[in-house]
Amino acid sequence: MNILALDTSMGACSAAVLRAGDGARRLHALHVEMLRGHAEALMPMVEEVLADAEIEAGDLDLIAATVGPGSFTGVRIAIAAARGLALATNAKVFGTDSLTVMARAARLAGAEPDGPFAIAVDARRGMLYLGVYDADANKLEGPLLVAPDEAVALLPPTLGLAVGTGAHVLAEGASARGRPIETTLPTLQPSAAALAEIALASSETSGILRPLYLRPPDAKPQAPALERR
Repeated sequence: MNILALDTSMGACSAAVLRAGDGARRLHALHVEMLRGHAEALMPMVEEVLADAEIEAGDLDLIAATVGPGSFTGVRIAIAAARGLALATNAKVFGTDSLTVMARAARLAGAEPDGPFAIAVDARRGMLYLGVYDADANKLEGPLLVAPDEAVALLPPTLGLAVGTGAHVLAEGASARGRPIETTLPTLQPSAAALAEIALASSETSGILRPLYLRPPDAKPQAPALERR
């Protein structure tokens, strides 16, 4: 199984090739944190990881992408690339949400929760993207777009760890209610390496990759000229 994974959903751009078969696994990954420039960076990364893995695009069996939530533009970049490559190679496609990818990335980065843990990402405007996972990074709830107070109310009673750029906000809200929550990995981003692991473990594929947006876009169409008079 040759898997190409792509992520451009938040503050990083990453691509990974995971080759698995006959009991052996080889991962080739690139991950660069960036606030913008994902569109220009992604395809050169794809070419590099394919070359490192010593395969051609036509050798891919599955192409995976994070589908959001995240940056409106960023989410679409990886999805568009995955769709285009799948069309050209006849590879199947797989998509999952960026918070689930972060949960797996947290485990790969060394987080060892004793029970359920939260992925909390700063969604701006006083809101959080929230996902709740068990100790093995299996999804229990989310992703959701919620205010911090609402997020705290949704947490399981045994949850004691939060990860991500919004973890400190979640912990502060929990502390105000007498609930201690530890935080770790405050700069964690989704990663293609974690996505590739999820795609390999899953038996599912996606018919069509679609962006997962939890809020309306900031930009709104202007009213026609006659309506503005």
